[in-house]
Order: sequence, then C-alpha cells, then structure tokens
Amino acid sequence: MSSPATAPPAPSNLKRIVAASLIGTTIEWYDFFLYGSAAALVFNKLFFPDSDPLVGTLLSFLTYAVGFAARPLGALVFGHYGDRLGRKKLLVLSLLLMGGATFAIGLLPTHATIGSAAPVLLTVLRLVQGFALGGEWGGAVLLVSEHGDARRRGFWASWPQTGAPAGQLLATGVLSLLTAVLSDAAFGSWGWRIPFLLSGLLVIVGMWIRLSVDESPVFKEALAQAEARKAAAVPTEAEKAPLVAVLRHHWRDVLVAMGARMAENISYYVITAFILVYATTSAGVSKQTALNAVLIASAVHFAVIPAWGALSDRIGRRPVYLVGAVGVGLWMFPFFALIDTGGFGSLLLAVTVGLVLHGAMYAPQAAFFSEMFATRMRYSGASIGAQFASVAAGAPAPLIATALLSDYGSSTPIALYVIASALLTVVAVAAAKETHRRDLADVAAPDTGATSVPAKAATEDARTA
Repeated sequence: MSSPATAPPAPSNLKRIVAASLIGTTIEWYDFFLYGSAAALVFNKLFFPDSDPLVGTLLSFLTYAVGFAARPLGALVFGHYGDRLGRKKLLVLSLLLMGGATFAIGLLPTHATIGSAAPVLLTVLRLVQGFALGGEWGGAVLLVSEHGDARRRGFWASWPQTGAPAGQLLATGVLSLLTAVLSDAAFGSWGWRIPFLLSGLLVIVGMWIRLSVDESPVFKEALAQAEARKAAAVPTEAEKAPLVAVLRHHWRDVLVAMGARMAENISYYVITAFILVYATTSAGVSKQTALNAVLIASAVHFAVIPAWGALSDRIGRRPVYLVGAVGVGLWMFPFFALIDTGGFGSLLLAVTVGLVLHGAMYAPQAAFFSEMFATRMRYSGASIGAQFASVAAGAPAPLIATALLSDYGSSTPIALYVIASALLTVVAVAAAKETHRRDLADVAAPDTGATSVPAKAATEDARTA
C-alpha cells in the first residue's frame, strides 16, 4: 500500500490544485510574454528612439534578456525558502511581485517624457519580473506533482506547463485585438499600456484562487520528519542548506535539467518572440498577421501539452522529450522556408508544427525534473536546473537570432543555432535516468548519499501507488 503522503488526493481536490497552479502560471507567463511581444513591436520606438530600427529592436530585446538574468536569483531565493517553508507561501509572493511589476510598466513614462531614465526604469521592472518568474515555475509544478500519484503525474503536472501557451495566447490575443482596433499612432501612444494595466485585475483573481489550496502533502510529511529530527538535534544537510545539498548530491541531475532546457527554451523564444521580428522585417508580413499566427498556434500548443504529458506516463519521460528535441532540430529549415513565402497559411503551419514539437519537451519536463530530486531540496533543484539554463538559452535567444539576421541577412545561421541547441538537449536527455512512475516520497534523502531510489524499488512503489 502507498504511504499517506503519496496516496492520490480526491479528484475534486486535485483538480482545484491543478486549476490554482494553471491560473497562477498563466498570469505570470502573460506578464512575462507581454513584455516580449511589446519589445518586438513598440518598445524599440518608445524607449530607444535614437537608434536604427533594427538596433533599437536589439536594445529592446536586451532589456527582455535582463529578465532572464534575474531568474536564477529568483530560483535560488524561492527554492531555498520553498524547501524550508513550503510551496504555497512562495507562490503567493511570486504572483504579487510579477503582477506589481507588470502593472507598473503600464504606468511608465517613455523616453520622450523623461529621457534615458525611461529605459533604466523599464530594466529595473524587468528584473523584478524575472526574479518572480524564477521562483514561480518550480513551486507551481511541484505543488501539482507532489499532490498527484505516480501513474498519472506526467499528465497532471503538464497542466501548469500549459500556463506558458495560455499566457502567450492571452498576451498575444490582447495585443492582436488592440492592433486591430487602434491605429498605429494610437497604439504607440497609449494603447500598448492597456494589456500591462490589465495585469492588476488578473493578479487579484489569481491570488483568490491560489490562497484556497493546501500545501503539498509530500512536503508536509517531510517537514514533520525534519521537525522531529530537529527536536532530536540531528538536522540533515538539506534542512540546513538546500542549495548546498542539491549541488553536492544532485549535481548531475542539475546538469541534465540544464541541458534538457536548452532546445526547449531556445526554440520557444525563436518561434514565438523572434518570429514577430523576422516575419515583419524579412518576409514582409504585417504585425497583425504575425500576431494572429502565433495566437492560433498557441491555442494548439495549449491543447497538445496534456496529451504529451499523458503519453510520458505510458512510455516514459525521456522518449517523449527526445521526440521533441529531434523534431525541433529537423523542423528549423522548413520553418523559415515556410515563413519566407509570406503567406498566412505557411506562416501558421510553421509556427504550429514548431510549437507542437516544443510541447513534447515542455509537457514531461515538470514531472521529469520533479522526480530527479529529494523532497527537502526539490524546489531548489528543479528551479536551479530550469532557471540557470534560461540565462544561456531563452534569455539571449531573440537577441542572438536578431543579431544573426542583422549580420548575415539570412535565416540559415538562426536555424543552425537552434539545431545546435537540439543536439545538446538530445545528449543531456540520453544521459539521464528514466524517472517514469517514481514515488516522490521515496526519492532518497540527501544524507544517504544517494540521488534516487533503486529502479526496482521505484517500479514496485509505482505498482502499489
């Protein structure tokens, strides 16, 4: 029989937990992606008006990348306290920080009003966004992973992952609507502020839902055991410093997670953020057409992520992840060739197939990373592996792609850039151990010196879960 900590919760309770994580991550990704879309469309003119248009876009994407630079710091801070205090408290804080920063961006004066102080303030708020998101992802996926049972963990844990395309869908949809009903002058003057200010309302809704859920039962049991050890004056290494324990006992898993993130992160930002630059400047596609293509493709992306997650429950995390990494690499040259035709149908096909393949990596990622680490260092381990990779992957991806386009005037170097990241991810995932159906409560504690339960024990635990 499974332990009380790992017994599946009531379906209604689990669905409420999944909904709370999904809505919270949707809001946070809405805030984060909204900035990326605005950086591609208007921030180059509003905050860097003295620059050449493409150079202005580069500078705009540079402030976009700054948000990624703050994500590892958020991962360290939120991971440390999330492993000591719990997942729920830190998730509430991350939502408040992200929503507040996004709302403030909507109130920012532009370069025309306050000069060089405008991009400085924009950068500071972007740093706050990145810090908050660095702590959000790990907590959201762990809250679901630690509530569910091993047999369907990939499916349930993939739902918070749909917050990314849902946030992209919401951000792109709002921008698409505004660009459709407003003139370019009106949108550039005040219309761009509306979606940022809407974040305030979304945060209120997210907070109400997120405060209604319970803490992870796996974490509560681990915390109770830690308190007992503390009372007996024998605290473990993870309880003293989760970060140190992660780097000592799970450093291989951290490297695997970072490598696995490379293709997933780089391909996503090339497909959804850089595409707005490439399609409008090189393929002659209007902003509205490019936004519409990303909008529709994001809806498909949202729908396929749970399907990929369910498949990972049947055949394992690694096979599904490898399908996505190999597929994205093979798709890059057809991707740009289709966009170059200038037709909406071709553009839509390019982005949709790219995001479906991306979903094969993104869907099992939540369960895959959660299953690598022991409970009292899981928030730190999953967050560090995911967010440190984002600095080298997602952060510079639009910047590198734009620079390559500026230097070579061709999509070929950009395609090769994504293919190289796919090869790196294939190597990392191939080197990883399969974590399929591992019981999270039975992942070995750090003081044992092991990093995971034996494969046979994990399988037996899964059968009795």
